[in-house]
Amino acid sequence: MEETLLKALVWTNYKLFVVLCLIVPLILSIWGLVAQIPSIQRLLVIFWRVASLIAIAIYLLIPVWELGYVAWFLGHILVVISLWFWVDINDEIRDLAKTPLRFTFTVWRWATTFYGTISAIVFLPFLPCTISSDASVEKFCRVWLEAPWHYKSWFHPNATTGFIGFLGMMGLTIYLIYFVYFLTFRLIKQGRIALQQ
Repeated sequence: MEETLLKALVWTNYKLFVVLCLIVPLILSIWGLVAQIPSIQRLLVIFWRVASLIAIAIYLLIPVWELGYVAWFLGHILVVISLWFWVDINDEIRDLAKTPLRFTFTVWRWATTFYGTISAIVFLPFLPCTISSDASVEKFCRVWLEAPWHYKSWFHPNATTGFIGFLGMMGLTIYLIYFVYFLTFRLIKQGRIALQQ
């Protein structure tokens, strides 16, 4: 694929991530809180917890820690699963009155599902970057690093890449501990009710 086209596609992916996984769900979270709709609030809380893995991936990609590629890939898959896995929440949302919030939430849910699925599929050829020792110089892998580097220059201009990577690794460690705890002690033993506590 031509390098210019590849860069354009990757930057489009990052822009869609900002819109669909940051801006719109933030608006929906505030809207759902004001409207006091528990089902939408619960699903968005789950979404934020799961989607944090994608943010962690960006922090891991800044110092070119190859684990960031895996986190980016898995984050998109987990986001899609988190939006549809909970049968009781799906039923509650389906039973909501037809309001602008419900319509907007449904459109966002489907758009994010489509984005997450396509993004994960398109990212498959880049997974070998996780075992590449030259990811920062290989054009095929480097293209995914440019947006995280821009992010660092905007929000962490004085921080070292090592410190940014440390933050990413700490975030990943906490994420994995909570994920294992959730699967082992809450979801399996208590089922769906565990998410309401």
